[in-house]
Amino acid sequence: MYRCSRAALMLVATVSCWLMVLLPRQALANDNLRVAYQWSEIDFEFSSAADRQEALGSKRYIPANVIPVGLEVYKKRLFLTLPRWKEGIPASLAYINLNETTTQSPRLHPYPSWSAHKRINEADAPEIVSPFRIRADRCGRLWVLDTGVEELLGNTTISSPTSLLVYDLHNDNLLRRYSFPADHLKENSFYANIAVEDTDCEDTFAYSADLGSPGLVVYSWKQQESWRIKHHYFHPDPLAGNYNISGINFQWDDGLFGIALKPQPDGYSTLFFHPLSSLNEFSVSTKVLRNQTYATDAAANYHEFKVLGSRGPNGQAGVAFVDQKTGVIFYALPNLNAVTCWKTSNRAYTIKSLGRVYMSTVDMVFPNDVKVDDEGNLWVLSDRLHQYMYDSLNRNDTNFRILTATVKDAIQNTACDTNIKPLPDIITNLGDILRPSTSTIAPKSGSSAAVIRQSSTGLATVLVILFTTLLSTTHVSRIS
Repeated sequence: MYRCSRAALMLVATVSCWLMVLLPRQALANDNLRVAYQWSEIDFEFSSAADRQEALGSKRYIPANVIPVGLEVYKKRLFLTLPRWKEGIPASLAYINLNETTTQSPRLHPYPSWSAHKRINEADAPEIVSPFRIRADRCGRLWVLDTGVEELLGNTTISSPTSLLVYDLHNDNLLRRYSFPADHLKENSFYANIAVEDTDCEDTFAYSADLGSPGLVVYSWKQQESWRIKHHYFHPDPLAGNYNISGINFQWDDGLFGIALKPQPDGYSTLFFHPLSSLNEFSVSTKVLRNQTYATDAAANYHEFKVLGSRGPNGQAGVAFVDQKTGVIFYALPNLNAVTCWKTSNRAYTIKSLGRVYMSTVDMVFPNDVKVDDEGNLWVLSDRLHQYMYDSLNRNDTNFRILTATVKDAIQNTACDTNIKPLPDIITNLGDILRPSTSTIAPKSGSSAAVIRQSSTGLATVLVILFTTLLSTTHVSRIS
């Protein structure tokens, strides 16, 4: 009969501690986001009840046709874009005051005013036509990427060229309007996302993604000019164009969409990017993109663009955003009704290195925008876009939600948790055994969610390994 040596007992105690970290505990569950605001339909703060009735009567406002697509948070205002997908959108950019106490269907204030969304006459477009994404920079400016397209899902009309509108958030005045040159607008061009490199307020660069005719437009605030870049990595993957969300199946062939910036010590940034219909993530330095001559020479700069890796099956990602403090990038994954993350300091970009932040077939049906504000809070907009486009929204349901949490809470116990230190090889191996090898759900792998779905067979294997190690250690002790 064997008697455990002191060394063996210490091994058991140590391994037990390791298993306490690896094995599931209810307290280690993810999904720490909470619903901050929600709507069945979007309503606005009209100047009066009579004005609201007039808007309804004239069909200038059709509640069922209004859908929020993009969000941004700056100071105490939360901005939403409401593109003119269909008729009846009275204002395509609006905000709510975060100090307001109501969380149920708060009415939106048009930004910067009602007049900015109204036509002066039939020949002229309003100041703001139809933006999809916006970005507030650290210099107090709001960058609005306006497609200029009305009734995209109906009688499509191009009211104005795609433009960048930049507002001063201190007084809401329009600082600049920059219309894209004709050679930036290809036959199928549709600019739906923007990222802003604001390290230097006087030498800021804005990057706009064309998903329809894949390309990237770089705009220099200082030079007041732009250039368009092409690359093979901007194009969709023909094998990643199928989407199936809450029972609605459809196909998209959207190219460059997700773009996110991480500043680097050399004064430039890394641009992380991906097409919407793709499983892969890519990167390039803005040192390349900001050099107009080099950036527009596709043959010369081809190898400057890097392939990072794949998010795995159903890992098509929409928007992305990098938290500057932690270096964690967040992704919206519509096919999985989820938000995931990746620690940009991680050299590996695989299913295992991604962390699940939030997943829900109720609260996160089609996550459409993700942002981190200057106070370290993560914000996510879910809006059932696929249902709006291919079916219809039920006005008795909650259709639009904004969820939030601190970044720290959002990434806690995921592969992106910056407080978790690298474990010894034996722990890594044990973690591999505990993870289900048959899983094909990208965001759940590499996080505590993957551990929670361990199999009893995997656990038995771990116990055999521990028992064998224990016996081996005891045997060596007896020999010595």
